[in-house]
Amino acid sequence: MTVQPRRMGLNEFVNFDSSATPTANTQRDDIDRLRQDLQSAGYTVDALERLWGTDAAAALHRGYRAPALRALTTPSPLATIARLFVLGLGTTVVAAVEALPSLGIEGGIRLGLIAVDGDSVLPLLDLRPYDFTDSRGAGSWWIASDLGELALGRAIPENHVLGVGGASLTLSGLMIGNPVGSVLDLGTGCGIQALHASRHAERVVATDISERALELAALNAALNGVTNIEFRLGSLYEPVADERFDHIVSNPPFVITPRTPGVPSYEYRDGGLVGDALVEAVIVGAEQHLNPGGIAQLLGNWEYRTSSDAFSRVAGWLDRTSLDAWIVEREVQDAALYAETWIRDGGTRPGTPEFDYLYSAWLDDFDDRGVSSVGFGYLTLRLPLTAGASRLRKFERISVALGSGLGEHLAATLVAWDWLAARSDSEIADARLAVASDVTEERHYWPGDEHPAVITLRQGGGFVREVHAGTALAAVVGACDGELPLGIIAGAVAQLLEVDGAELLAEVEPTVRDLVFGGLLVPQD
Repeated sequence: MTVQPRRMGLNEFVNFDSSATPTANTQRDDIDRLRQDLQSAGYTVDALERLWGTDAAAALHRGYRAPALRALTTPSPLATIARLFVLGLGTTVVAAVEALPSLGIEGGIRLGLIAVDGDSVLPLLDLRPYDFTDSRGAGSWWIASDLGELALGRAIPENHVLGVGGASLTLSGLMIGNPVGSVLDLGTGCGIQALHASRHAERVVATDISERALELAALNAALNGVTNIEFRLGSLYEPVADERFDHIVSNPPFVITPRTPGVPSYEYRDGGLVGDALVEAVIVGAEQHLNPGGIAQLLGNWEYRTSSDAFSRVAGWLDRTSLDAWIVEREVQDAALYAETWIRDGGTRPGTPEFDYLYSAWLDDFDDRGVSSVGFGYLTLRLPLTAGASRLRKFERISVALGSGLGEHLAATLVAWDWLAARSDSEIADARLAVASDVTEERHYWPGDEHPAVITLRQGGGFVREVHAGTALAAVVGACDGELPLGIIAGAVAQLLEVDGAELLAEVEPTVRDLVFGGLLVPQD
């Protein structure tokens, strides 16, 4: 006989208060028991790596579980939990009871974690440990999501709730962690961004169009003891129509998907709009949902069409708002590669009729709009504190591997922009600047030449910027130790180079402003 779960509704997941219903109290108790079992088993990232080794962990990351399975030779609660909820394989009732003694089989069924088929216990969810480090230090959670293609043995369903993937890690790494009163997580999915936001916000509102996603996100919050997140069902900004927030974060369902019959519409990645209109809607709508000074951070993509550059399209969206904007493009894929990537992401494999049909649908859709390629990147938006203030509008293409602490770097860059915007050229000349601690200088010489042919200033963190500097700029920057004003330093360098001091200052000042914005030079006043 197969025993299937009775999954709790959304309200039963989130109403953990004194007036909760008996069913909600049971749910809360089951979650507490599950937490106890995971802790007792030592279910951590490090423990899993010790269990099956780094090579098997790497193979799992590539989508292969055989090496990890071969390593599970010694029975233990940890091995059973890993087999069920990481490898997505069944186990015996006896082993499951030993691994989950507090929760028990019945509790696992009530939570929707497992089903029983005869003497076998089958996983219904992926549940794995997750480690992170942010501005508040190191932490760890357990994150539940739907079983993936590897565990299912087939393409994922359209209502699939994704776990922590590469995009999730990217956005959480970018998240500015300044303390705020309120955060909106738009399109929360399994809730990972809301959990991160809960560490620097008094309250978080997490929305999604998928009730299943909200149920799993609420489960994750409860399992990890996070109580300051409210979950709301609805599309984009609809659930917060008249509200404003200090911080908006979003990994929205921005994947460009043909609106063609037979093309799957995955809730976690497809917002139901044509082309890149979903990203446009998130950008334009942010202005009405940010408090003055509030920041929105999101991932997104934009189409390159034959008639315009993608950045021109994004700039057109921004021109309909008064937002500050800093757009960083990280990657560009041609139309064919983009289609291949997302068809495979859904579990459809090349060489099948299904793949060929989807491929043609994607290319036809791109052809209809003249799309040659698609860019992907990060967007940082801000509602200025005062109307009419000088607006930040910066568009960059950065493809190098990035440093750590990007959230802190983004926050510092916005502060630097405000500092620059408030100062005239003469005030910059009076400023005292210091070279950031992660900046190095490289010099390259032709053999036998005493003067460098190339001087490069290199940033170790942040966006790992490289600036090719002439002799004058390198000398000015090298002397910036926070003691002397920029104008005095430029005058001294001009004397050494036997050039006019005012002309040298005018030459280096625009680049100095760029270096301050990029974090290579830090104001000391």
